[in-house]
Amino acid sequence: MIFLKSVRCNGILFGPINSFSQRRWKKTIFSAQTRLETRTKDLKLDKLMMHINKLKTILNIHQLMAQRKRGPFVSVQLMSRWRNIVGLNVGMGEFLHKYPHVFELFVHPLRRNLCCKITQRMRDLIDEEEKIVKEYEPELLQKVKKLLMMSKNGTLHVHALRLIRRELGLPEDFRDSILRTHSKDFRLVDLEIVELVDRNESLAKAEVEKWREKEYVDKWLSEFETSYAFPINFPTGFKIEGGYREKLKNWQRLPYLKPNESKEVLRVRTCGGIERFEKRAVGIIHELLSLTVEKMLEVDRLAHFRKDFAIEVNVCELLLKHPGIFYICTKGSTQTVFLREAYSKGCLALPNPIYVVRRKMLDLILLGHRNTRSLEDLEEIKEERNGSVFRTNVGGRRDGDWIVPILDSYDQNAFGSLGDINDSKQPFDGCESGRN
Repeated sequence: MIFLKSVRCNGILFGPINSFSQRRWKKTIFSAQTRLETRTKDLKLDKLMMHINKLKTILNIHQLMAQRKRGPFVSVQLMSRWRNIVGLNVGMGEFLHKYPHVFELFVHPLRRNLCCKITQRMRDLIDEEEKIVKEYEPELLQKVKKLLMMSKNGTLHVHALRLIRRELGLPEDFRDSILRTHSKDFRLVDLEIVELVDRNESLAKAEVEKWREKEYVDKWLSEFETSYAFPINFPTGFKIEGGYREKLKNWQRLPYLKPNESKEVLRVRTCGGIERFEKRAVGIIHELLSLTVEKMLEVDRLAHFRKDFAIEVNVCELLLKHPGIFYICTKGSTQTVFLREAYSKGCLALPNPIYVVRRKMLDLILLGHRNTRSLEDLEEIKEERNGSVFRTNVGGRRDGDWIVPILDSYDQNAFGSLGDINDSKQPFDGCESGRN
């Protein structure tokens, strides 16, 4: 009789059955996607981002409406074609009906189709923002200078600036009104590259350095502790693992090449250059977010500045490594990075005039259907039809009113003309006819 023996090696039992089998251990992978899924969420910033996405959608609709030359209003039937352009997941009519303080719906007196226009309150806020942007042109000029001083060769792509135009508060025609007008400060190398002519060293001071001076004076900290430190503000519920505080303390003391220093950029592959190079990238992104109006920016648009700022690291992974400085929000179709130190309880700690106007727009959107009774006195629509006066009524249906439901499209053959519908007093699935 032959006895089969098994041998135990390093805790693994090997025998005649599994002698040729290989056991593979599953390694834990810490990628940018896993860090993003396991990050500590900031519910207040997530909720704020949801509201900001609504404001962006409404401003995109207003921009499309402004391109129409026939008048200040557009038929809802035509606006329903913009659903995929603005990225709506509901019908256009349903979306317009949600915000009566922003969109005014009425029936065209001649064509008898449902039309929409921006309310006077929303239009005044849009005009106020444009007025403030023109008044603060000197400050916007300094922002562009700072961005050019942060670049490696003193040049930037105009396309990259155009992508973050609204975030920086620049006018729509900034290429002509700022870059071409101030020829003493900027020079257009070609159609897509702008170069800084005169370097102003008074603008070389980063925003984080002002915080460092305040920490040095107010808290009596040593210069060794504050020279290269960043403000850290962890989200609620963030778990600090063992040894993390020591690593963070060493990282805060680590010297790095500041964004506005005109020296040769440190190579990644040099001795000890990886951590210093990453900290330089953190300083550049921190300064870029500090120059924006709402201290936030889409992560995808940061990639357009990698070549000009000499950032050779994964931007998303870098942001996730520092949850006390940055927060990535995934609400909406894109990822947005917030500067954590700039926000307190879901609002900007130090608001600026452009942010105040945009906040008023956001408050107008958040009203929803509240206080719509006051709109009846301000936005009354009179239409003589069969000897009666038509008035929009949001509060409900009253005697003498006829209701026009808001839908994207309807089958005119199935319901007939508007006159037949009004005579029968029956609801229908649409009210648009003709073209605007």
